Amino acid sequence: MSTAPRLAAAKRDWGHDETGCTVLHIDMDAFYASLEVARHPELRGKPVIIGTGPRSVVSAASYEARRYGINSAMPSARARQLCPDGVFLPVDMRYYRAVSHEIMTGVFHAVTDQVEQVSVDEGYMDVSGALLAWKRPTAIGAWIRAEVERRFHVTCSVGVAANKLVAKMASTNAKPNGMLLIPAARSAEFVQMMPLRGIPGIGPSLEKRLNAWGVASVADLAAMSPDALERATGSAAAARGLWRAARGLDNRRVTPVREEKSVGSEETLLKDTTDQRVVCRLLREACDEVAGTLRRKGFVARTVTVKLRFADLSYRTKSRTLERPVDTAGALYPTCVRLLHEMLGMTADTGARPGNGTGRNGRGTGDGVSPDAPLPKLIRLAGMSASGLSEADATAVQPSLDDMIEEATSADSRTVSDRQRRAESALDEVRRRFGDGAARFGA
Repeated sequence: MSTAPRLAAAKRDWGHDETGCTVLHIDMDAFYASLEVARHPELRGKPVIIGTGPRSVVSAASYEARRYGINSAMPSARARQLCPDGVFLPVDMRYYRAVSHEIMTGVFHAVTDQVEQVSVDEGYMDVSGALLAWKRPTAIGAWIRAEVERRFHVTCSVGVAANKLVAKMASTNAKPNGMLLIPAARSAEFVQMMPLRGIPGIGPSLEKRLNAWGVASVADLAAMSPDALERATGSAAAARGLWRAARGLDNRRVTPVREEKSVGSEETLLKDTTDQRVVCRLLREACDEVAGTLRRKGFVARTVTVKLRFADLSYRTKSRTLERPVDTAGALYPTCVRLLHEMLGMTADTGARPGNGTGRNGRGTGDGVSPDAPLPKLIRLAGMSASGLSEADATAVQPSLDDMIEEATSADSRTVSDRQRRAESALDEVRRRFGDGAARFGA
């Protein structure tokens, strides 16, 4: 759900010269909400808000809901105050990602393989190689819009331009359900009619800093010298980027393959808590989700990061690089619990009990902290992510000494890690057939 500013004056005919306009930016319109309406047609015309629960935020809102002043990242409780009769639905990322994948592969890739997906609901295309068959970039854009609506019953907006920056700004101003062509020769004119926040990457902080220098629009930005821009931003690199953007210039290429850097999951509690078991349950469920994603995508991870948000809305993260890459919740979870304890300064002195696990075979974390010990700070959100990703099939895993001993003495020549992975892979299949809630990872 884009919150970038749009100008009614920008949504007009800028001319029909498509020479050099080989970059398309396609942005789905109110994607999550539109998909819910697509599978629940009785919701059509009603204000639909994605994001439920008193502590949740709005992930998406239909255009009917936006008329009430609802936007993304707004607390759901506030959205209910603004629109008490709205239809509030939970986020269903599995469904949204599945449809997104079908759109990207079944529609975008039908035109060209030069597709760069940047999020679940938007992507760039370099159609220069497809023009021999399609003749005009706008013909491709029109076909994509029609095909997405015909097959998936949602709409999208398309920007057609000479580069990624202008194409993205064009698709934003084409919304909803429109297409905007910006001829290459008019890129600067188009960009310079926008407010500062119209340039992707300019957020509230940078806008405020530029305002202090008397810069209120992209036209004002274009009038500044590179030296003045550097003084205003405090960064030579930022100054160069803004100087180019203010002139509609962008030399970034459409990159079809984006390297996945991390996989994560987090959840906000309905009530702040110091109950360690509640927080560990969230971490266990996050590990289960992340491990399933790693296996599905064929990755293993080397680094584990735990994130906590406290009652005062401050947050902390702590990471640990593992001895070898993993893709099971059973391997991720003990590390997450140890990181939790370290972040909060918890040691065995804060509450140990006889027989606390040693960290092997899933029986505890080996740091001596009792699972019954209360946490020293109220926790509002907990989550974890796995990074340092590599392809599982191409990653050599050095067995530990324990593994080699275990493999030699095991009746079936399998280690605990082997059996753990087989068990979790079996859970993947159960969930695939019967739904995510059909089986869960047990600590």
